[in-house]
Parts: sequence; C-alpha cells; structure tokens
Amino acid sequence: MFSQTVEYALRAVVHLASKAPAAQTTQEIAQATRVPQAYLAKVLQSLVQAHVLRSQRGLGGGISLLKNPDDLTILEVVNAVDPIHRIQDCPLGLAAHGVRLCALHKRLDNALAQVEKAFADTTLREILDEPSESIPLCDFPARLPIGTSVK
Repeated sequence: MFSQTVEYALRAVVHLASKAPAAQTTQEIAQATRVPQAYLAKVLQSLVQAHVLRSQRGLGGGISLLKNPDDLTILEVVNAVDPIHRIQDCPLGLAAHGVRLCALHKRLDNALAQVEKAFADTTLREILDEPSESIPLCDFPARLPIGTSVK
C-alpha cells in the first residue's frame, strides 16, 4: 500500500528520533535502518527539502530532526516523500459520475481518510514510547546452515 520510499523515510526518521537531538551521518542512518545508502541519500534530501530534517555539513554535522519527536507526525513524513492521494473525483473520468464518487471509490477514499487521520494523530514520540516485545530494526540472528534448527 505504501511505497518503498515511505518505508525508508519512516525508518530513517524513527531512527533519528531515537537519537534526537544528536545528528547522524547518512552512512550511520543507512546502517541502522538497513536502507541502501544511495537511495537513502535521496530520501533524506526530500525530507530536508520538506523541512522535516536538517542537514549540517562539516565537522560535527550530519542529519537531524528539525522538529521535536513530540511534534512530528507520521503523516508529515509520509507527505514529505510520497503523499497520500485522496480520491476527489472519478478515477475513470466517467462524466456520468460527475463530482460524486461511486460506492467503490467512496469506500476507498474513506479508507484513505482513516489512514491519513491515524498518521496525523501519531507522533514519533508515540512510536518510540509504545511498549512492544519487538524492537524496530533489531539485529537479526545469523542465518543457520540449511538443515539445522534452533533449540
């Protein structure tokens, strides 16, 4: 449902939020989030242009959040790289539908509206503070040789 760019942007921003207010290099973020560095550089550039992140060159520089994790929403991150496109008129361009959506497209738009609201209502701080048994981007166990099992 969401592009790889959105996934990578969210991983990077959650990582930066966990390190805030410290800055990280693109290489550090790529390593921690398991995102290819060249792709990540483009994603980070989009987030800087959208005023989600700041970039500081030179010694002691790096990438950091522009806003506090308490104030930055998931929707802001998503909209910075690949906005949610609501359905405003018939995607098929059918004149008979006019400006009213058919039942199918109305339901699809309602689903998009719910996702948009959930993302707008969720800050990075909430993501970081939510109790969970799994830690985002945790180290995975080493691959075992074929035929062996974990006991």
